[in-house]
Order: sequence, then structure tokens, then C-alpha cells
Amino acid sequence: MRTPDGTFITIDPPGSINAYVGFFFGLVGQPINPAGAITGTYFDANGVSHGFLRGSDGTFTTFDVLGDVAIWPQGINAAGEITGLYFDASGVSHGFLRTRNGSLATFDAPDAASLGTAAEGINLGGTIAGFYADTSFVFHGFLRASDGTIAEFDAPGALNGTIPSGITPSGAIAGYYLDANFVGHGFMRAPDGGITAFDPPGSTGRFGTTVGGINPRGAIVGNYFDVNSEFHGFLRTPDGNFTTIDPPGSAATFPTVINPTGVITGSYFDASGTGHGFLRIP
Repeated sequence: MRTPDGTFITIDPPGSINAYVGFFFGLVGQPINPAGAITGTYFDANGVSHGFLRGSDGTFTTFDVLGDVAIWPQGINAAGEITGLYFDASGVSHGFLRTRNGSLATFDAPDAASLGTAAEGINLGGTIAGFYADTSFVFHGFLRASDGTIAEFDAPGALNGTIPSGITPSGAIAGYYLDANFVGHGFMRAPDGGITAFDPPGSTGRFGTTVGGINPRGAIVGNYFDVNSEFHGFLRTPDGNFTTIDPPGSAATFPTVINPTGVITGSYFDASGTGHGFLRIP
């Protein structure tokens, strides 16, 4: 964890051999809340994974979902509720919700098939955004309300997948989808269900646009692939304007999170392929 004054704190839950925060095979969730509580995964000496919550005071709480063989917490809201995914003994993923008092509930999107369900983010109202895979192994988005009801959705033109990345307090969802050619495009789903697709100027090629996160004001960050086969970061303001983000020395930029004040963080790779973190302050 990097504090606002620039100091670093290493996060290792007791008994941890390897620990991960907000990461699941290339997907980055919302693993820290406004109070500084952090959730993630760690592996013990036996190679068994467990979820953890690091409170703002530095204390650790570990947790597991009954029947899981691997657990990956992805998001935590201001109330301390945690969501994410876990895998059962058959290798199928399921979503979970851990309440502030420690109780756990599991869930699946109604049309989830053999690859299962993955929860990515949770807002203060307890609404969860994520995605699931159908019988054709195509991803679709879902929205789980606090009462447990689930609505499935796809972005227009999403023939090969819809992947939500983040959710705002009002219930707006940002993410990206894959078209018929598996090229990515960004989208924002309004609380009323209306979906707006977008691409930063210059986005093209094999990968197109990928979305990392959204803040409460509706500002969105992500990356795009241009005609020169280079990745650049972007900021999309709530009114739809774009700014390209490339830290000095970056050969490929990947913004992942934007906070309520517009501070952006993520990673970039230099010309030698070495990765670095960055912080962009408005």
C-alpha cells in the first residue's frame, strides 16, 4: 500500500507465503475502500488460498467460503462489505458476498454455465457488478441488487463478451465488450439500464479499448491500442471528453483505478519491458 505521503507499507497476512490484492488473472477489482480497508487473497505454506481483510488500523481478518478451493476477493465498499469469486472442487467459479459482520452468501447469475460467475465490484448500497460465462463460453454482464435479484445484460454489439469493471454509488457500471472480431470497446451502463459505448480517439487494432475503473462522478479510466501497436492510458470525463495518459518513459500504459477526486493509478512498462507503478494527480 502506498500512502498519500508516498510511503510504502508491505501487506502480508499472518501465515502468508504469497499475497495478492485485487488481482485475478489480468482483472483488477476495487480492493480498497475510502477508509483504507483492503481485501485480497493469500496462499499459505500448503498452497491453500484464503481471503483476507486488512482493516484501516492494520489488523487482519481471514475468511473462506464453504467448499472453495480458491478464493479471490475483488471489491470492498465503504461499509466493509466484500465481493469476489471462488472456485469449487469442479473448477466452476461462483460469486460471494461477505457482510461487515462476517456472514457469507454465495450466488450465481441465472444463465451461468461451466465457467461460472465472477463478481468485480460492490457499491455502498450493496449492489454488485460482475460477469458470467454461458454455455458457449461467452461472457455477459450482471447486476446483483442488495435483495439478491440479478439482472443480466450485454452492451450493444457485444458478440463475444461483456465485462464490467466497476460500479458507482448510484449504480452506473463501466466496462468493456468484445465485438464480432474480438476487438474491445468501452461502455457505461447508466442506473436506468441505458448503455453508451465509446472508444478513445485513435483506438484500433487487435485489442481496441479496455476499461479499468470508474469513480463516483462517472469519470472512467482504461487503455487503448493504436495503429502503431502501442498501448496508451485514457481518462474519459463524465461529459465524454478524452485525455490520453502516458507517464514519462512509458511504452505501454494501463490505468486501473480513479478515486473520487480524480487521482489515477495503474502501471506502465518502459522500453525494456520493466513494469512500474504510477500516480496521476489532477
